Amino acid sequence: MDIDYKFMREAIELSRTHMEAGEGGPFGCVIVKDGMVVGRGWNSVLKGCDPTAHAEVMAIRDACKHLNTFQLTGCDVYTSCEPCPMCLGALYWARPDRIFYANNKADAANIGFDDSFIYDEMQQPMEQRKIPMIAMDNAEALKVFKLWEDKKDKTNY
Repeated sequence: MDIDYKFMREAIELSRTHMEAGEGGPFGCVIVKDGMVVGRGWNSVLKGCDPTAHAEVMAIRDACKHLNTFQLTGCDVYTSCEPCPMCLGALYWARPDRIFYANNKADAANIGFDDSFIYDEMQQPMEQRKIPMIAMDNAEALKVFKLWEDKKDKTNY
């Protein structure tokens, strides 16, 4: 259990250090495999002018590059705050074994990082969402899906 707190403290320190540097919000993340940190990330939204540069996404990218893989099976994630909807989706795609978090989404909402509008939007029918979602003819796109379906040398993920 002490080792879990060690890794969480590192995630929290990343959140503090990079927030104080003006790179983004107070969020940090480390990814661990076999007791070793294999990925680090912190919120870099402001530094990189990138709304997807959240701590967990950055840590996933770092860990996957370090491990030369697109999945984090066998890894644990330590994040200073409960993941937002985007990060949670990214984590599910990355498939780590466990996710540890410190602050929760209510704590984040209390300081201005409220994701409830996203959760609410996801429950709405597409035609009622605030950002219009317009389906277009998909005949050409379906042809590419068929090529993927028939591809003999594909790597499923």
